[in-house]
Amino acid sequence: MAFEKLNAKLLGLFSGFPTHHFTDEIAEVLREHLSGNQIERKCLVFISALPEEYAQNDDDSDGMHQMFAERGMGFAEHHVIDRRTSAEDAVKLLRQADCIWLMGGEVTWQMKLIQDLNLAPELKASNAVILGVSAGSMNLGRYVAEIWESKSFYDGLGLSDTIIKAHYSKDEWFMPILKELSMIHPLIAMEDESAIFINRDKTWKLGNMYQISKGEITSLSQLPKL
Repeated sequence: MAFEKLNAKLLGLFSGFPTHHFTDEIAEVLREHLSGNQIERKCLVFISALPEEYAQNDDDSDGMHQMFAERGMGFAEHHVIDRRTSAEDAVKLLRQADCIWLMGGEVTWQMKLIQDLNLAPELKASNAVILGVSAGSMNLGRYVAEIWESKSFYDGLGLSDTIIKAHYSKDEWFMPILKELSMIHPLIAMEDESAIFINRDKTWKLGNMYQISKGEITSLSQLPKL
């Protein structure tokens, strides 16, 4: 079921790309929304989840832009929002962006950056393609599962109703915590190279992912389609 309040042209939730390349299936969906005669790719804007790691942010944003470029979807320019960016400049960047990508890293640090720069209203109003990977995909949900310290939920950006946990593996240390948290809210645990795409009409998934609800784990391939 699509999220009724979504303004974005497309919302993409990713777990991770260990090979630093889009899969063919994911690239095909992105190409449908980012290429064509009527579509411009002027500006790609990243939002850091490691806001003070400036050199890493520059390197990572270059590498992530290359993931588009190698698929024939390069942008005329790309920028990264981190602690070097003023609130005014960050808002300007988001308003001119054709695609916004919330990067991976520390979920709470990224949310603090978004709050400090007052970017949530801009993200909710944007009609760009909005993507998130790892921490970024988690922060795009209605709630975020904070498994490291508080072991509880905090409010996410609410662009999606889905609560994501990236980098799923059945033997990960955080699985008991996720099962406990799932007694409060169901979660979707995503393997790397998987994706959930949402637009105004539908929600669809690619790759392997699992629903965790009331302490039980079920493959989404065994459930009705989202």
